[in-house]
Amino acid sequence: MNRIVIVGASLAGLRTAESLRANGFTGELVLIGEEPHEPYDRPPLSKTVLSGWIGTDRLLLPRTRELNARWLLGAAATGLDLAAREVRLADGRAVRFDGLVIATGAGARPWPVPREAALRGVHVLRGRDDADRLCADLAEKPRRVLVIGGGFTGSEVASSCHDLGIPVTVTHRGVAPMAGALGSVVGTAIGARQRARGIDLRVSTTVTSLVGEERLTGARLSDGDVLDVDIVVVATGSVRNNGWLAGSGLAADGRGLDCDTASRALDVTGAVVPGVYAVGDVARWRHPHFDAPPQSLEHWGNAVDQAEVAAHNLTHASTDPRHTSALPAFWSDQFGMNIKSVGLPQLADEVVLTQGCFERGPFVAAYGRRGSTVGAVAVNSPRVLDGYAALVTQRAAFPPAINATDSPVARPVPVTVSGGKP
Repeated sequence: MNRIVIVGASLAGLRTAESLRANGFTGELVLIGEEPHEPYDRPPLSKTVLSGWIGTDRLLLPRTRELNARWLLGAAATGLDLAAREVRLADGRAVRFDGLVIATGAGARPWPVPREAALRGVHVLRGRDDADRLCADLAEKPRRVLVIGGGFTGSEVASSCHDLGIPVTVTHRGVAPMAGALGSVVGTAIGARQRARGIDLRVSTTVTSLVGEERLTGARLSDGDVLDVDIVVVATGSVRNNGWLAGSGLAADGRGLDCDTASRALDVTGAVVPGVYAVGDVARWRHPHFDAPPQSLEHWGNAVDQAEVAAHNLTHASTDPRHTSALPAFWSDQFGMNIKSVGLPQLADEVVLTQGCFERGPFVAAYGRRGSTVGAVAVNSPRVLDGYAALVTQRAAFPPAINATDSPVARPVPVTVSGGKP
């Protein structure tokens, strides 16, 4: 294999390139990135960047080795020709490949009404440029910020605005913030803590329209309220950056690009496409540990794991492929809380409080599905999750017997996961 092309120059793409070199690949390496920036760390954008602790110029991801690669930054991929083994770029160039890694990630879901989305003061937050524009508006000390969507990104943005002393309203379609990932029980507990910090949290509420001529002046809500706001941050989820794969023959749609546990891309018939891999947020796959449909896992650890798997499989005999099997895990810092999760809580049909209490202080909740432990969430107790990860790995009986000094007497309750977009 003489040339490997990686489309996507963020975390997954960079770590794939480094792993290829670590696995002994000495051929030509080409990295294509739509943004003009070198690979940078995205999680701080909604946290330390918006809070003013660091600037976006300090987010570059560290390099673990010399890549000796050709970088094509500011170059959007617009098409893929598998027969010709070429990636087509917006500027008309075609880049030939022997091996291909698709790591184009996901973008922020835009506000659905173009005229309203174009109002000054309306923002999304996914990339470095988004953060710079939002920071500039926040520096003007707006009267109030409206965050549309109470998922993890929306909650982190609200927390950062609160840190800056700016009044914040959060609207969320579901019954509790982050209920889509954590269920209504834990989501409601976290929502109560957000309200205790002074956040105007409106659940089971949507925004029907944004108001303004050229500049945003307000927002109409489904409950009849009209809010006077200067800034809106649309945090209603993400969309996979795979529109450029249309017509390629790969199995790609709005939910992601299908691949197997070896990160090998699949075509529309479900067959493995030789020499083509998918890693990171754009990849949709079925985790071998869980009885669940294929899904994308937008987590740092998953991007790194898949990058290493893809690099190994590209550089070693395909008769002995490596597979991704690490448990999903993610974390969020908001409103003085460190929220950390392991497993797939969104699969659960029951949840139980295993340590602490929901009202104050640290707590841990475990999640079960059909009598087995499938996940856990810890608030301000990150170190205990290793033990819960072992329970998930072992498919331990649910509810688990923790017997910690802070274990309450609690019974499992049904999980309610809010549907629809935030």
